[in-house]
Amino acid sequence: MSERIYNFSPGPATLPPSVLQEAATDIVNFHDKGIGLIELSHRSKEFMAVAEETEGLIRELLQVPDNYKVLFLQGGASSQFYMVPMNLLGTGKKATYLNTGAWSKKAIKEAKLFGDIKVAYSSEESTYNRVPTDDDYSVATESEYLYFVTNNTIYGTQFADMPKSDTMLVADMSSDILSRPVDVSRFGIIFAGAQKNMGPAGVTVVILRDDLLDCNAETVPTMLRYKTHADKDSMFNTPPCFSIYCVGRVMNWLKEQGGVAAMEKINQRKAGILYDAIDGTDFYRGHAEKASRSLMNISFNLPTPELEARFISEAAAVGFDGLKGHRSIGGCRASIYNAFPEEGVQKLVDFMADFAEKNG
Repeated sequence: MSERIYNFSPGPATLPPSVLQEAATDIVNFHDKGIGLIELSHRSKEFMAVAEETEGLIRELLQVPDNYKVLFLQGGASSQFYMVPMNLLGTGKKATYLNTGAWSKKAIKEAKLFGDIKVAYSSEESTYNRVPTDDDYSVATESEYLYFVTNNTIYGTQFADMPKSDTMLVADMSSDILSRPVDVSRFGIIFAGAQKNMGPAGVTVVILRDDLLDCNAETVPTMLRYKTHADKDSMFNTPPCFSIYCVGRVMNWLKEQGGVAAMEKINQRKAGILYDAIDGTDFYRGHAEKASRSLMNISFNLPTPELEARFISEAAAVGFDGLKGHRSIGGCRASIYNAFPEEGVQKLVDFMADFAEKNG
């Protein structure tokens, strides 16, 4: 077997090797039962136990209050762009959105199909290089919720602190969920695609306050109602069984690391190593303003596009994969989610220093 490379991809992203090894065994012979994990009926007692354990670990790690549901849905986080307003808004109802990147912009477009949407802040003109402070915007009167993306993968920005608002918060946490403690009780809905910090692609975790289950209009299709899935414990239709299983294994791994608070310290240390390398030379330039910098996705540029292309190519040749920046801003991007090892960050920094010396 070839030596593992360092996967800096923004998603699907690197997973703990121990989880991959466990899944490799269980996908062929689950718990020595003579049947593969992906062959199990989703209604079997074996898989029901998997789903219950996964939910329980998420609740434990995020300290989810009892009056919240944890749902395992499909369609990616992108499906939540319309499910949220479809379930929470209706004729004449308002919501306020913060436009801090490509994913919030897509969510705004979908939300406008269902309600009166006020965009209270946008950093689009500065290529989304920052997120707002509370003083940069005001929430529209009578808004049902304030919607924002906690971490922006493309641009490398992140809310260091969650908005302070009396209006209910709704957040897309796809790229930084479980990377730091969060007060779930301040949110009406939190959702996240699994493929960055939680597991493989295929399942979207939605954490939803109970009282919101009956908000939708009768015209909302059955499959697109949160209540449909809450009433059936995410088993209304066949769920993405393998992805749910893997999320559970990653949650178990995260618990072994010391939980979310411990992971936050690790993430701060990893990001600090890389940002120090960027700030220590004029050869590299970070895209995000310092106060808005992400601990998960670090976007940066070199002096010229030609040098960026050479950097990405030479990095790939020595085992650093996925460093090409998003096409909308170019440059480079290192995604260092929970499971990304600190030694990989240090080795990238060493490579960066050597590349700058040779090409500066």
